[in-house]
Amino acid sequence: MQVMKWSALALAVTAATTQLAFASAQSESKGLVEDTSFDIFNRVLYMNRDFRNGASNTNDVTGKKAGYREETGYGLRLLLESGFTQGTVGVGFDAHSLSSFKLDGGRGHYGSGLFGQTDEGRGDDTQTEVGGAVKFRVSDTVLKYGNQFVASPVFSTDDSRILPEVATGTYVVSNEIEGLELSGGHFTANNSQENTTRDGLGLKSADIVGISYQFTDDFSAAFHASDVEDYWKKYYGNLNYTLGDLNFDFNIYKTDYEKGYIESATANEDDGIPGVRESKDNTIWSLGAAYTLGAHTFTLGYQQSNGDRGYDYGVDGGGTVWLTNSVQYSDFNGEDERSYQARYDLDMTEYGVPGLSFMTRYITGTDITVRGDLDAVVDDNAKEHELDIEAKYVVQEGAAKDLSFRVRNAIYRTNSSYGNDINDFRLIVEYPLDVL
Repeated sequence: MQVMKWSALALAVTAATTQLAFASAQSESKGLVEDTSFDIFNRVLYMNRDFRNGASNTNDVTGKKAGYREETGYGLRLLLESGFTQGTVGVGFDAHSLSSFKLDGGRGHYGSGLFGQTDEGRGDDTQTEVGGAVKFRVSDTVLKYGNQFVASPVFSTDDSRILPEVATGTYVVSNEIEGLELSGGHFTANNSQENTTRDGLGLKSADIVGISYQFTDDFSAAFHASDVEDYWKKYYGNLNYTLGDLNFDFNIYKTDYEKGYIESATANEDDGIPGVRESKDNTIWSLGAAYTLGAHTFTLGYQQSNGDRGYDYGVDGGGTVWLTNSVQYSDFNGEDERSYQARYDLDMTEYGVPGLSFMTRYITGTDITVRGDLDAVVDDNAKEHELDIEAKYVVQEGAAKDLSFRVRNAIYRTNSSYGNDINDFRLIVEYPLDVL
């Protein structure tokens, strides 16, 4: 994987040196200070998970059980991104401060992933972490080293709670040729959303490469690969095609697991998948078709998992699951699972209420293989299904412009052999402020 990583870097540098004669982002740089931006992002999240089959929430410290989890928190993000110095090689830096404040949540209801845990088993009242990265730009190629947020299909930092995950490493993205993007990175740490340690997810190292190309305005393709030390090698492909008001999106992952990888390495309460005790693999793919008719969008999705186990992610980022049926609670990524989705979106702009939207979807999964001790099959026909209902409103103008309110509700049901029945409710309020 080292060869692959450095090949991508070499391609990026070569592309940069052959395109310097043309206009580029670096040639149009106004300066380190002149192009600086400073943003403040506020998020309040209320989250409630009701375990419908009883007291399934066990506190790791106290050992006590409760029938639901309920926590509320406020997240404050300060994000500073400098411009680049002028010249052939531009130099700049990024810095951030991430803080969370517990507004509500007792010891008995802890565990939603919003806060770190104290020695008494409670959620931390306040947490703060700071970080930064230095960056270099040649033409339209940017190399960044340090703490950063990453959005790659094979290494994606999650942002589904109060604060985002933060990765540490080197990442280069090159856009020298119109429509073509090359990327490569080496990461040595990845911090979770619920604590401020440097590496809350236990990552040793991850090497990633990627290439995407926009063939036409309507058709694009991408390929990405990663090598996560002691866990797996992962390959991802995407095809996206738009035909008038109809869009098709195809995603596929192929994962080869390292021999000796065990369940505790990537424990994920939502997966319900037993651990690997020897070398195994998984292939999972999804196809979504969305048709837009004025204010209405109708989507159908199909997803299928094959191999010796289900699809895993987490140590390589909690957002590393770019699949059609990865929804609010479940990812429908179990071993041998086949899942189907029907979705409806409504944009109220055409009805005189800009900023207001609604969404509902239903996903059902079947044929799931569940394993127990020594990988023995416990159930070869487990099922799961989820109904999501969501509403969002974004203020369009005035002093509160871009302030948004979002309500998300998921009703999840499954076999007792595969997991727990859950009602998942979230209220999210966000307010971004562009200071510079």
